[in-house]
Amino acid sequence: MDAILAEIYSTVLPAAPYVIAAYAGIWIVLFVFVAMLARKASRTRADIKALQEALDRREREREGR
Repeated sequence: MDAILAEIYSTVLPAAPYVIAAYAGIWIVLFVFVAMLARKASRTRADIKALQEALDRREREREGR
């Protein structure tokens, strides 16, 4: 092996577990964030649906008078 490559590998390889852990941590945080957003979006959709149904009921009551 070339001496320069051996020096580069000896510098880079010890740090590899930290780099892999950092990437894994970033992916986990990103996944949790997206899951939280999806959950909040689902709740918001349910709230909008409930408000729309209440508005429709109110409109029907007004038309019935």
